[in-house]
Amino acid sequence: MPPPPQITANSWTLYKRLLRYLRGYWKVFAVSLIAMAIAAGTEPAFVSLMKPLVDGGLIGKDPQTMILVPLAIIGLFLLRGVSSFVNEYSTAWLSGHLVQRLRQEMFALLLRLPVTYYENQSSGRMVSRVMNDVNQITEAGFSVITVTVKDGLTVLGLFGLLLYTDWRLTLVCFIVFPSVAICIKYISRRLRGLSRENQKQMGQLTQILGESIECQRVVKVYSGEAYETERFTEGAKAIRQNLVKQRVTSSVNTGVTQLIIACALSAVLYYAGVLARQDALTAGGFVTFVTAMMMVFAPIKRMTNVSLSLQRGLAAAESVFTFLDEAPEPDNGARVLNETRGALSFRNVSFHYPRAEREALSGITLDIQPGETLALVGPSGGGKTTLVSLIPRFYIPQSGEILLDGEPLNDFTLTSLRAQIALVSQDVVLFNDSVAANIAYGQQNAVDRDAVIEAARAANALDFIEAMPEGFDTLIGEKGVRLSGGQRQRLAIARALLKNAPILILDEATSALDTQSERLVQAALENLMKNRTTIVIAHRLSTIENADRIAVMERGRIIELGAHHALLEQQGVYARLHHLQFHEQPAV
Repeated sequence: MPPPPQITANSWTLYKRLLRYLRGYWKVFAVSLIAMAIAAGTEPAFVSLMKPLVDGGLIGKDPQTMILVPLAIIGLFLLRGVSSFVNEYSTAWLSGHLVQRLRQEMFALLLRLPVTYYENQSSGRMVSRVMNDVNQITEAGFSVITVTVKDGLTVLGLFGLLLYTDWRLTLVCFIVFPSVAICIKYISRRLRGLSRENQKQMGQLTQILGESIECQRVVKVYSGEAYETERFTEGAKAIRQNLVKQRVTSSVNTGVTQLIIACALSAVLYYAGVLARQDALTAGGFVTFVTAMMMVFAPIKRMTNVSLSLQRGLAAAESVFTFLDEAPEPDNGARVLNETRGALSFRNVSFHYPRAEREALSGITLDIQPGETLALVGPSGGGKTTLVSLIPRFYIPQSGEILLDGEPLNDFTLTSLRAQIALVSQDVVLFNDSVAANIAYGQQNAVDRDAVIEAARAANALDFIEAMPEGFDTLIGEKGVRLSGGQRQRLAIARALLKNAPILILDEATSALDTQSERLVQAALENLMKNRTTIVIAHRLSTIENADRIAVMERGRIIELGAHHALLEQQGVYARLHHLQFHEQPAV
């Protein structure tokens, strides 16, 4: 009998962590193990019936033996069928619950990870972890356990029967142990490395596929079909080559192991023939020994083959648990923010992105009064988006402090803080759901249809919504693909109106719209901005001329601050930007 699949200290740590997920289902797991043991015991029991069948029935001509042994065989196979069914059902039930629980934990963590994690990770790899790696874990969790327990007990039972039948013949089989152990140890290490590489390749292929689908219009317009096809082909080719390497490695392992075992079995068969000729072994004993020896070959083969499943599953478990060990975004605030006036204060705030050459924000000091509209303008890379991203704590500044109503922002819980903030950006995020569900997103069960309709009306969206085939129940497609840019923006504004948050962030909310759509959206924004502390990021200076104050940012600093007319009189950066924009506009 070969040794069990090679499990290192790190692998055993993964296994113990995996088995902790089964604590709540230990009764079902115990039933599965008992069923495995019963099914395993039927094989040596069946072989043991060969001796009385041959010696007592076929040679001794005992009629009672000729009747009882076949009936016993039928009973054994009936017991084997029932126990195998119970084992398969309970194993499928347990693996299904394990996959569901792991996926739920991973998705819950996915929603709580910091923004920086998403910026540094491939979306394809994240999807592959949740969808593919978790499935592969069940191979390590259950396929290996089934083979190891069931086939292991079968082999032990058969070897016990072999020892009982003739211990001298059985000792020859144990010669193969060291050779098989060395082979499995080497192959296991090779398979684990190939499995890790395969998971990365699957993530890359998922990423290419997702980008090609999401960016299909750009691909078509810029004739990128050949390039994307080449990228996908290379990714698929790498996966194919990796899978071939895994199969070849596993096949070599199986072939070498089987050759070693076959040599031992050949020697055993020859010696058994010698003993039979010397009448040291009865016909029934010989048939029993040969049958047990042939039957032990199949479970041994499965146990040597299980190394591929084990290493693939453990590599997947390593990937999943590495992800689950990622730290969620910090939420050290203890106070629940039930309401706010919307007074924001930045006190010498600085922020630096990892691996960036310079600070994104440097010594920002700024006070925003409740109900005030502050516009942020300036060249790209000036720090405008970074500054507003600090308010909902997407990022944490390295130095300085942000106050809300005079209290440190970090003192509040994330959920209660973000409940006071609404965001409308240039890149509108919509879901493949109904219009009503997108407007009421996050509070679908807390608002009625009348409130959704009023929000749509205030956002100048009611006309086009009512003209749709199913009105508010119309599905808008992935990312709102069935809507125009202006329509998507107005749905986002309706969503912000319905939330009715006292702090509003507008990030380039009208920059990508045509003139007519911009007027409708601008009118909706005016409704949205009433009586709210509003921070507007804008490149079109015409949209923020009525802001209470305008902050001009450059290289992470506020270099000018004041009302529109006051900044024009200063003849500084804002005046220059204003002059360039309005003099570059073509005459109508």
